[in-house]
Amino acid sequence: MNKTVNPNELKPADDVGPLYAARKKVYPQSVSGTFRRIKWGLMAFCLGVYYFLPFVRWNRGLGAPSQAVLIDLPNSRFYFFFIELWPQEVYYFTGLLIVAAVALFLMNSIGGRIWCGYLCPQTVWTDLFYAVERLIEGDRRERMKKDKSSDPMKLERISEIVLKHSIWLMIAWWTGGAWVLYFNDAPTLVKELVTFQGPMLAYIWIGILTATTYLLAGFMREQVCTYMCPWPRIQAALTDEWALNVTYRYDRGEKRTSVKKAAELRALGQQVGDCVDCYQCVAVCPTGIDIRNGPQMECIQCGLCIDACDNVMTKIGRPKRLIGYDNDINIHRRQEGKAPIYRIVRPRTVVYSAIIAAVGGFMIYTLATRSLLDVNVLHDRNPVAVKLSDGSIRNAYTVRLLNKSGYDRVIAIDVEGPVNPTMHVVGIDSVTPDRPIIVIPRDATSELRLLVTAPAENNPEKSIPVRFHVMDIGLGVAASATDNFVAP
Repeated sequence: MNKTVNPNELKPADDVGPLYAARKKVYPQSVSGTFRRIKWGLMAFCLGVYYFLPFVRWNRGLGAPSQAVLIDLPNSRFYFFFIELWPQEVYYFTGLLIVAAVALFLMNSIGGRIWCGYLCPQTVWTDLFYAVERLIEGDRRERMKKDKSSDPMKLERISEIVLKHSIWLMIAWWTGGAWVLYFNDAPTLVKELVTFQGPMLAYIWIGILTATTYLLAGFMREQVCTYMCPWPRIQAALTDEWALNVTYRYDRGEKRTSVKKAAELRALGQQVGDCVDCYQCVAVCPTGIDIRNGPQMECIQCGLCIDACDNVMTKIGRPKRLIGYDNDINIHRRQEGKAPIYRIVRPRTVVYSAIIAAVGGFMIYTLATRSLLDVNVLHDRNPVAVKLSDGSIRNAYTVRLLNKSGYDRVIAIDVEGPVNPTMHVVGIDSVTPDRPIIVIPRDATSELRLLVTAPAENNPEKSIPVRFHVMDIGLGVAASATDNFVAP
């Protein structure tokens, strides 16, 4: 039976603290090691590609843009070295998005959030901003001391702050400037921007990207990874027990104690771990977490704590990789005296790899076999067909011809379906009336109105399929499209 409770007798709930905790500034310490070198190399590569790729040239012939990578919005073209994509080929971008998404899933199934730790733009630019900050203000202890100084308005301190933010703004400005260079010829646009003759839209986008880069990489930093980015939540649902994450190997590290105390306890025959509780793994973490507390959403799997711990283990003469890319399965196996096992190849990774290979292979095949000449046909709907005075039947079509090559094409149009048909292109005279021959300009779309006439005899009094063949007379390249030839 339920008992009535007097509200006045209820004890006040424990204070659980505020719903929002103010940000504690993170001061990552510099570190050297394998993973730090990997991050430096990837950062240099990613930034180099982003900043300088617009200036790479590619010869596509007379009159064609010479920029290797260009998003030509006015002409609805995308150029990537020898590849030129038209709006009708937007499915290639769909394929690229599928490959990119599945590749992200594959990376997650192998090494957790390694995308976040090494290749994510937020990580790359934040790393660059941290490098500038350390160069000007010093390493972790110097920065903490300066921020806590009782006299922060010293001239030297003010000059450091001004210099740091000036360089940050220059990096952010060039980040926005490099982005707009992908949408126009880079050298020309740079000249226009410098002389204040560039399009207003370019200045607007440079301003937007300058502000976002400056704020996200300079101030928000780890908060973007913790609060703004959805990937930490999504990847938790995509991972499994075999994924390798940055892991504190507590089977070897516990019980924690100092080097001196550990020697005393070992002399007494007591079990102690290799962790000396130096907090170097915390000091170098860009999100300020303690990896020894287990898996955490804030961890971006950058591996810097591995380098820091390895350096300490080397100094005190203990084995490396107290922190490493591992999983709980192997920790439990080592506790049981078994050898660790690593299952990189498993159904999940095989399926992801197969999807990437299938979609990528299909895209490469279609790209390699695609025709640079295309035709689309649209039948007139009003009227559908006309019966002429001599009894013959005429159908009208709108024919759209696409010449994706960098030169003019002389093409001939043939029709297959009706018996003894004749064709006439409205507004264009041809020396071969039964087989119109016209010229299509390079890198252009031409739209024609085509009249197809067939005698009444030997043609059925119903709709029949009709196929239009378009052939480049010089190269023999052909394309075709199908519609219907309708009786009135």
